[in-house]
Amino acid sequence: MRKSILVPEAPKPAGPYAHAVVANGFVFVAGQGPQVPETGIVPDNFKEQVRQTLKNIQAILQGVGCSMRDVIKVSGYLTDPTRFAEYNEVYKEFFNENLPVRTTVQAGLIKILVEIDCIAVLPEETK
Repeated sequence: MRKSILVPEAPKPAGPYAHAVVANGFVFVAGQGPQVPETGIVPDNFKEQVRQTLKNIQAILQGVGCSMRDVIKVSGYLTDPTRFAEYNEVYKEFFNENLPVRTTVQAGLIKILVEIDCIAVLPEETK
């Protein structure tokens, strides 16, 4: 089974894609940026961009019945790899036990400093 998901509490996608796809017990979350859903504003501060991006992912996961504890893989894209320590500092606010695997790379993003996508596993009761 495959189902595309749009979550009203998350920022509207910037193109023709879903927030997430649920397939075979997994949730594949599209790359998210730091746009605040209610205002459309992107914070100026790097750490606030990371925090808002992870909040957006959290909202999408909650919209399909998951939490951050269900995340098994994270991919992070940073415009400036020298900010990796700051990225980790905020990341630990959302992932602090039973850590997922992760890849973080430098990327040429447009208008934002960070983008993150992830894969989660659906809890047994929501499958």
